[in-house]
Amino acid sequence: MTRVFVTGLGATSPVGGDAPSTWDALLEGRSGVRSLEHDWAAQLGTTIAAEVAVDPTEVLERVKARRLDRSGQLALVAALEAWADSGLAAGDGEDAKVEPERLGVAMASGIGGVQTLLTNYDSLMAKGPRRVSPLAIPMLMPNSPAANIGLAIGARAGVHTPVSACASGNEAIALGIDMIRLGRADVVVVGGTEAAVHPLPMAAFGNMMALSKRNDDPEGASRPWDKGRDGFVLGEGAAALVLESEEHARARGAKVYAEAAGAGITADSHDIAQPDPVGRGATRAMQMALREAGMSPEEVVHINAHATSTPQGDLAEATAIKNALGPAAAHVLLTSTKSMTGHLLGAAGALESLATVLSLHHRIVPPTINLEDPEDIGMEIATEQRKLGDGDLAALNNSFGFGGHNVALAFRSV
Repeated sequence: MTRVFVTGLGATSPVGGDAPSTWDALLEGRSGVRSLEHDWAAQLGTTIAAEVAVDPTEVLERVKARRLDRSGQLALVAALEAWADSGLAAGDGEDAKVEPERLGVAMASGIGGVQTLLTNYDSLMAKGPRRVSPLAIPMLMPNSPAANIGLAIGARAGVHTPVSACASGNEAIALGIDMIRLGRADVVVVGGTEAAVHPLPMAAFGNMMALSKRNDDPEGASRPWDKGRDGFVLGEGAAALVLESEEHARARGAKVYAEAAGAGITADSHDIAQPDPVGRGATRAMQMALREAGMSPEEVVHINAHATSTPQGDLAEATAIKNALGPAAAHVLLTSTKSMTGHLLGAAGALESLATVLSLHHRIVPPTINLEDPEDIGMEIATEQRKLGDGDLAALNNSFGFGGHNVALAFRSV
């Protein structure tokens, strides 16, 4: 089976404007959750969220930024960083370092250009149809971030947009692995993006009783596995990984962070919003990822869990992990970086896969913060930086979404 390497990383998140600053913040246990300063926030039951640390309009050219929904802006920032980090970006006068017909994109989003959609609807209602932007459709369509990344790097092997709620980012990574293994591409830029910090999505999530209401303690609101958790904190941002076949990466002497070794995708068929309480679909996704990677449960030393800080979801995932790994679960170190970034919905899996890759690369696990009164889940949770051992290491990253979508990814140190 073709081996797939991670050769580039990029991010813009609630705790950092790029991948290095995001990683440093995660290791330090810094929260990106803040009180919202928008005028519209005061009317909501939840007035906190995790907005990006660096606004994308500070990074992108002004004209380019104006032609993108915020989700597209965030995606382009992360993808261009990953592309540059991979060493594949051709300089002035240089030939392309990968054939365009062998270069693909899979950039996911759970909701798409919701800010463009709602802003233009407001203009339509207030000022009439002539005030709707002629760019609204290419900005709001869910595939817009992927399409614009494809245009920026000249990708012609296929440009895709998986949409599976909060599992979208990991599904994009799984698709990229498949594209390379099926021989459709040598390099694929993969990831996820989301920009839904807006009154309508926040009101909708709030009315579902999904959001934390710890408005007086923003930094302490996201608390996976803590008995006092009361819902997730909405976040925004994007993360991108460059996936490359081993042959292509070795031929050019690429820097390699880790191996994207396997993926498992399943569906619960249980409920549109609630997880299967015993995590049967999640269990199978992890088992499939391990099988595809050729890993045994005993090889897994770390899991960056989905763990959103919801009462039901955290426990269902813990049950699934124990069922998937069996006795080996007792030796796995868990963490949830959502305790610092909040929940980035369609970008969550991509950002957490980036963190998982860096955990293997640097052999250190970021902490789960705000865990003051932990549930007894029968597994070890990192509450401070924890070093991983020597030798070959393997890790999993889980993502689960509304609709019963489950995606588990297996990574291996290189």
